[in-house]
Amino acid sequence: MSFPDRLLAAVRFSKSVAVLGLDPRPDQLPAEFAGRKPADAVAAFNRALLEEVAGKCCAVKPNAAFYERLGPAGMEALADTLRHARHHALLTIADVKRCDVTDTAKAYAEWCAAWECDAITAAPWLGADSSLPFVEACRSGGTGVFFLVKTSNPGSGDFQDRDVSGEPLYLHVAKAVSKWGEGPGAWSAVGAVVGATHPEQAVRIRAAMPRTVFLVPGYGAQGGTAAGVRAAADANGDGVIAVAGRSVAMAWTREPWKSRFGEGRWREAVAAALDEMNRDLAGAGVAAGWLK
Repeated sequence: MSFPDRLLAAVRFSKSVAVLGLDPRPDQLPAEFAGRKPADAVAAFNRALLEEVAGKCCAVKPNAAFYERLGPAGMEALADTLRHARHHALLTIADVKRCDVTDTAKAYAEWCAAWECDAITAAPWLGADSSLPFVEACRSGGTGVFFLVKTSNPGSGDFQDRDVSGEPLYLHVAKAVSKWGEGPGAWSAVGAVVGATHPEQAVRIRAAMPRTVFLVPGYGAQGGTAAGVRAAADANGDGVIAVAGRSVAMAWTREPWKSRFGEGRWREAVAAALDEMNRDLAGAGVAAGWLK
């Protein structure tokens, strides 16, 4: 199956377009994981977390930086996390944001095959010759790639919003990524990262990328809302998957879940936060067509 087909199957199986960001910080994990080496604690926490969210979200997105900073043992924890996600029938999107000159990009493009994940993130800023190896890997390996188009961070406008020949830079990037993803099928395996924190820009980007799947970060802790996710979708509410990290994966540290559950019942807090996210997205009309 192509990546868009696998994604749609995962959305319908879980009845969710939520993607859980797996960005664990060893010093902030529940007490039951204390006393272990940092990478071992991360791996154990992720295994427990995946058991709790399986069937309630369509995918997980581990950010490689949170594993790489733990050294070789952290990379083993990442491999363990990807393995257990597959065991629980969750799609895996490796948030690696790779970008380099052509020959190096070809090596980076083998990331999905080497780590057995479904998709990765990449940066298009070096141009077509460094980006097309990722596109070719999608077509040959049945995987997906999400190129950064309009990111969720507050400083994204420093460069991405700059006017270039009468249009913001992010629109030029959007049109290029859309062209790279041309081909058969209702949805392309070449996706875009478009933050929920910039809904007005998301509407413009969607108009330029009608058959592109958007990976929409920023929901929850970064201030993005279900309405912001809906702004990135098409007229039916389709074409988006929404990322939540701390607001779900560390729900027991935040209200209202902190008061209701606390650290001792952290699993229940995670489940409750994810359930609320799913209700919130559904209430905003996100994925109304996909979930029929």
